[in-house]
Amino acid sequence: MDIAVAGAHGQIARRLVRLLAERGDVVRGLIRNPAHAADVRADGGQPAVCDLERSTVEEVALTIEGADAVVFAAGAGPGSGVERKATMDRDGALLLLEAAIAARVPEYVMISAMGTEEPPEGDDVFSVYLRAKADADRGLMESDRRWTIVRPGGLTDEPGTGRVALARHLPRGEVPRDDVAAVTAAILHDHRTDGRIFTLTAGDRPIADALEAAITADPRDDG
Repeated sequence: MDIAVAGAHGQIARRLVRLLAERGDVVRGLIRNPAHAADVRADGGQPAVCDLERSTVEEVALTIEGADAVVFAAGAGPGSGVERKATMDRDGALLLLEAAIAARVPEYVMISAMGTEEPPEGDDVFSVYLRAKADADRGLMESDRRWTIVRPGGLTDEPGTGRVALARHLPRGEVPRDDVAAVTAAILHDHRTDGRIFTLTAGDRPIADALEAAITADPRDDG
């Protein structure tokens, strides 16, 4: 596959690029800072400077043209303020969606967040972040792309175990970034996930088994 990963220098994205490259996929790593290009190459990706907060739809479409799928793994980051939650976590994701439609990229995988189903109303940064992610998720779900949304719990830097809990709804929990990347890589090669939302935490089932169970669960559980 030819896969474009937005936010390719992020912590989950770098892990994902490495996994996809090792699997033999062509990976375009979209980055904002040209200084990060060497890291993307070291991970096995092809760097493409593309700032989702400043680029036009047409510019992003040219960057991803010909790809089989795009992954939104970008984010304003934990140190950013309220404004960038809107301009990156919401608007950046929706810009990538518009570009995917314009470039006829058929598949879009969104790395979202647990808590976006019913985001809080507060004015604190985290509440604003969850509402921004919820808006981006909604825009993707209403689009004509093949889409999958992954909503991980609290992210940790613990080594991945390869064992997760994956379902439409899960209690709050944490999950290593390694395992988020591994689940996302698995989803990209399984079109049975199209139109599904998966909540993800650490668990006791191997990723392949957890994904199989989540895909084959009663679709009424997705309501």
